[in-house]
Amino acid sequence: MSTRNLTLIIVVAFILILGGCACSGYNGLVAKDENVKNKWANVQSDYQRRSDLIPNLVNTVKGAANFEQTTLTNVVEARAKATQVQINANDLTPENLAKFQQAQAGLTGALGRLLAVAEAYPDLKATQNFRDLQAQLEGTENRIKVSRNDFNGAVQDYNQTVRSFPNNIFGGIFGFHAKPPFQSDPGSEKAPEVKF
Repeated sequence: MSTRNLTLIIVVAFILILGGCACSGYNGLVAKDENVKNKWANVQSDYQRRSDLIPNLVNTVKGAANFEQTTLTNVVEARAKATQVQINANDLTPENLAKFQQAQAGLTGALGRLLAVAEAYPDLKATQNFRDLQAQLEGTENRIKVSRNDFNGAVQDYNQTVRSFPNNIFGGIFGFHAKPPFQSDPGSEKAPEVKF
């Protein structure tokens, strides 16, 4: 066997190995990217569930006499703002995620004030509808937390793969880039203060 044939075999083998690594790396990145998109869809679904519960909560609270109208108005306005901010899973940039989180944080704050003010109205707290809706909202908030944690886990796994060698080379070629995780809202490290 001549040196030329041996060189040709080595080059072909190298190209085949490199192509196999590229295919495997690309397919792995696609699978992890789809997992991130699925987890993002779950986050949006849970936020939508919360948004869907709010009109029922507001109508139940409206039925209770002597309730503060401004609190209800703030909740309705915050819900409207939160539902306006939508992010496509293909467009998960730090800026877009921050806008989404800011809108959802406004709604979370308004709901917290609504539930805190409701404590001052024993008749409202005593109604079964209010208690049921409050329990559903608490359950939904827990679902949101779990969905956000699952999303962050998927993003961490994806980012680790995208940034690892040789996937970082193939990822850059095929347009796979690191994605931002959810981060806690500013000031969330402080416990909320409730006053009556």
